[in-house]
Amino acid sequence: MIEVRNLSKSFNGTSVLRDVSVTFHTGKTNLVIGSSGSGKTVLLKSIIGLHEIEEGEILYDGREFTKLGFKEKKEIRKEIGRLFQGSALFDSSTVEENVMFPMDMFTDMTFEQKLERANFCLQRVNIINKNHLFPSELSGGMKKRVAIARAIALNPKYLFCDEPNSGLDPQTAILIDALISEITHEYNMTTVVNTHDMNSVMEIGDKVMFIYNGQKYWEGSNNDILNATSTELNDFIFASNLAKRIKENM
Repeated sequence: MIEVRNLSKSFNGTSVLRDVSVTFHTGKTNLVIGSSGSGKTVLLKSIIGLHEIEEGEILYDGREFTKLGFKEKKEIRKEIGRLFQGSALFDSSTVEENVMFPMDMFTDMTFEQKLERANFCLQRVNIINKNHLFPSELSGGMKKRVAIARAIALNPKYLFCDEPNSGLDPQTAILIDALISEITHEYNMTTVVNTHDMNSVMEIGDKVMFIYNGQKYWEGSNNDILNATSTELNDFIFASNLAKRIKENM
C-alpha cells in the first residue's frame, strides 16, 4: 500500500499539485486519470522521489519515504518497478540486456542467475526467442512487453506505469492493459498507472483517481465513474466515445 498525504509541489513559484491525498491499495490496479498538464506525471515522479516535494508525506507500507536517508530510500527503490512512457529501452542493448539491467544495478546475482530471471520475465510477457534482438527490431507492442519484463525483473512490490498505451493501436493497448492487470493480481503488487485512456479505465480500473488542475477531484472504481456527478470529471470521461456508448446502454 502507498499512502500520499497532503502532497503539494510547485516549480518556480507555479503550483502544480495542491494538497493531494490518496491511498493506492495492494493487489489493485490504481489508475490516475486526467488531461495532459493536469499533474499526473508530476504526482508519479514525486511519489517515487524524482521530484522533491514542498509539503506532504509519502508512505510505502508505513515507511515514510520523504524522511528517509539516501541508503534507506535506495532500499525502497529496489522494490519499485517502472514502465516509462515510450518504453525507454536502451537502443544499444539487446532485449536480454535491457531486462537484466536492474539486476546489474541492484543485485550481486551471477550472470547465470540474471539470465534465468530475465528469461522467466520475458516468458511471462510472452516474448519468446527474442533475447538477442535490439529494440529497433521490435514492434511497439513488443517494446512495451519487454519494458514490463524489465520492470518486474526484481520482483517489485510496487509498479508504476506512465501512459503505458501511448503510441499503441487499440488492439495492442488492450493486450498491454490486460498484462498489467494480470501481473498486478498474480504478484499482489501495488500498481499505479497514469493514463488519459478511458478504455484502460473501463477495462482495468480497480481504483480510479481523477486529477484536475493539480487537485484530486474524484476517486472510486470504474463501476462508479459513469455515475459520478463531478462536472469536470464528466467533461473528461464523456469525451470518450466508449464511455458514451456504455452510458447509453446502462
